[in-house]
Amino acid sequence: MYENLKIKLNSLKNNKAFEFTVVAVIIISALEIGAKTFNLPDSAISATYILDSFITLFFLFEISVRFIADDDKKQFFKKGWNVFDTLVVAISLIPIDDSEMALLARLVRVFRVLRMVSVVPELRVLINSLIKALPQLGYVVLLMFIIFYIYAAVGSFIFKDINPTLWGDIAISMLTLFRIMTFEDWTDIQYETMEVYPLSWIFYLTFIFFTAFAFLNMVIGIVVNVMEEEHRSAKAEKEPTLKELQDELREIKALLEQRDS
Repeated sequence: MYENLKIKLNSLKNNKAFEFTVVAVIIISALEIGAKTFNLPDSAISATYILDSFITLFFLFEISVRFIADDDKKQFFKKGWNVFDTLVVAISLIPIDDSEMALLARLVRVFRVLRMVSVVPELRVLINSLIKALPQLGYVVLLMFIIFYIYAAVGSFIFKDINPTLWGDIAISMLTLFRIMTFEDWTDIQYETMEVYPLSWIFYLTFIFFTAFAFLNMVIGIVVNVMEEEHRSAKAEKEPTLKELQDELREIKALLEQRDS
């Protein structure tokens, strides 16, 4: 009986209509969360309460289907996305009203929108790529911090008397440099210092070249490289292995031999 239930739930889990239904419920959940930020009449508040209960129960049903249909239940909670989905569903069961955990329950309901990532494989690939790229990005960020620190120290020493608000100390100078890197009215800062130091444009152009062009392109290159590897891994998981094909051929051969006999 359990095996029959498992087969039925597995077919339900892999059903495209069920997957679209899960995505639709996640979208409805996002809209419901957004609606609660407005001043709603009492009838609408009651409707959102009923809708929230339905969404929570549906997510509980969906995670139960995935757990029961899984062949290796010991490995189910070793996958990060399964742990995330389970935690979101479990905390969503906390009653919102008259509870010390009400604020936590409301916040977790906001994170239910992130379940879209665990449901859509393409989004999972993007997030996994960003996570795997973090170690390599750490060295780029460290090098960028060194460049920021050097330029902030130089800028504070040279331009402090011109505009203490922007170059008063190294911390404020780093904030000013971040503004320059994002091109937020950076020419106004440049022209102000060029009135005293005409060659100060070299300071700004070299900093922009290092940060806005060189380092950001390095970040993009690392992320794209990791993303390509993640796409190849995801494609390899979907394609049947040689052993699986051999096992299927043996099963077909055995069935044919039984039919002939």
